[in-house]
Amino acid sequence: MEMTVQKSATRKPLNGGGNGREPLLRLENIETFYGPIQILKGIDIEVYPQEVVSLLGGNASGKTTTMKTILGLVKPSEGRITFDGQRIDGRKSGDIISLGLSPVPEARRLFASMTIRENLLMGAYTRRKRDPDQIEQTLEEVLEIFPRLKERIHQFGGTLSGGEQQMVAVARALMARPKLILMDEPSMGLAPALVERVYEVIASIKKKNTAMFIVEQNANMALSVADRGYVLQNGRIVLTDKASKLIRSEKIRSAYLGHG
Repeated sequence: MEMTVQKSATRKPLNGGGNGREPLLRLENIETFYGPIQILKGIDIEVYPQEVVSLLGGNASGKTTTMKTILGLVKPSEGRITFDGQRIDGRKSGDIISLGLSPVPEARRLFASMTIRENLLMGAYTRRKRDPDQIEQTLEEVLEIFPRLKERIHQFGGTLSGGEQQMVAVARALMARPKLILMDEPSMGLAPALVERVYEVIASIKKKNTAMFIVEQNANMALSVADRGYVLQNGRIVLTDKASKLIRSEKIRSAYLGHG
């Protein structure tokens, strides 16, 4: 599938939701390498407060590298990343997360020998000094979103199904009371019915005005909850628009939605 690179597409918010505000997260001309191999080639991405943005692309498109670069696990060779007004490229992952950015990693990565409660409390680790008295209240609020987890609060993480583990991973991210949640392939490895359930939860989180950046191959589900989307191909942003327009795009439908 050939698409035209739109270098200036991210300079203006396409959802009209910027309203003169600064982006919560901004990637500008980011280039990254693994050794001599260039993975990201000058990408520009913006996420505004209370906005849900999807980054779409196939295998080896650079999606995971984008996520790792935001989180400080991979350092860009060019460009800059700002989060909530602070430059974060080159900073340590722990410092970046402490600013209010909460990841939901691919493959969930729960602590198998810990209970659901203990896994969730790990998500509030950065708050242990800032507002320790509010953590139990947050736990109750999060469990209202995930009643299934509330029923199994003392069950060990390693005994949960894939779908239940994904719910714990999302709930754990919410425990940090983040300004932005980063989700890496939330539908990966799940049966279709579980994917729908995960995205129902994501939609409910969106209603609470929590900003989210969702990296996905499942374009249909990701665009169903997003305000805007970017398409990444061979390390370049090749298309960006409102999610409602992308989901109707013939290029997207033929490449990612299985139509045409």
